[in-house]
Amino acid sequence: MKASAAQRTAPAAKKAAPAKKAAAAKEAAPAKKPAAAKKPAAAKKPAAAKKAAAEKAAPRKAVATVAPAKARKGESRLGMVRRARRINRELAEVYPYAHPELDFRNPFELLVATVLSAQTTDLRVNQTTPALFAQYPTPEDLAAAVPEEIEELIRPTGFFRAKTKSIMGLAAALRDDFGGEVPGRLEDLVKLPGVGRKTAFVVLGNAYGVPGITVDTHFMRLARRFGWTESDDPVKIEAEVAEIFPKSDWTMLSHRVIFHGRRMCHARKPACGACPITHLCPAYGEGETDPEKARKLLKYEKGGYPGQRLNPPADYPGRPAPPAPGVAPGAVQRPSGAR
Repeated sequence: MKASAAQRTAPAAKKAAPAKKAAAAKEAAPAKKPAAAKKPAAAKKPAAAKKAAAEKAAPRKAVATVAPAKARKGESRLGMVRRARRINRELAEVYPYAHPELDFRNPFELLVATVLSAQTTDLRVNQTTPALFAQYPTPEDLAAAVPEEIEELIRPTGFFRAKTKSIMGLAAALRDDFGGEVPGRLEDLVKLPGVGRKTAFVVLGNAYGVPGITVDTHFMRLARRFGWTESDDPVKIEAEVAEIFPKSDWTMLSHRVIFHGRRMCHARKPACGACPITHLCPAYGEGETDPEKARKLLKYEKGGYPGQRLNPPADYPGRPAPPAPGVAPGAVQRPSGAR
């Protein structure tokens, strides 16, 4: 019986041995897993640190511009539209004389002046174009000009080589494709060299009476501050604002908003304390709120200074701008060596 008992326990011991090994393997396995898990965690640390740094940096970017989404929090679409239209009505009372600030006598002069106004002030363009149009009054004249002479004439506006190519190119296109006349359709204007939607709407609205929204840097900035859009894409801003206002308001709305941007609602330091529409503006407080300090920031006629046009409309309350330095009023400035 003893021998048989020993024989019985031997197989049981053999069976227990693999079981112990399996248990030992299970106990050892978890010890390896944390080690394996630590390596990926260590590898992810730089990415996590970069993400955290990016999240910390993100708010700094938002400080430079208005956050329309926050400004409009709790405001319905209908409420925003009503507020936007009231802003337009009140700006019409502030700037009843709003107008294009480029001097021109016909659609061709307005088209060329608008192309030249890129990356410079309207005042600088107005001081430059009298000499240009005195020598080249028609598209045919400008298209046949010597490029170097045009470059010298428009040098004060900056980027004069690229602008010379554009205005001579559009003059040639007007001569060859439109009988020397500036077309009155958007689809035709944007085909001309150097002419985009903004330039086309300036010409259509002010030379032909065709409504259009001019989205320049001032309009873009104020549309965001007023909470009309969150976009920084000019085409999208144009489309979004067009849905807020009736088409008949588009051209004058553009003038009023641009006037306000140039005179009070400046890019760097808005004159909030002198602004008459602060009760409608979600961005109030971004600029100077002290009335006395804000008044010192006002520009052009609002600050008691000359405007940008040498020949402003009759109802303009400010003073005309002076001609280019060294040029007597009414005189034509000619470059050295000009014909």
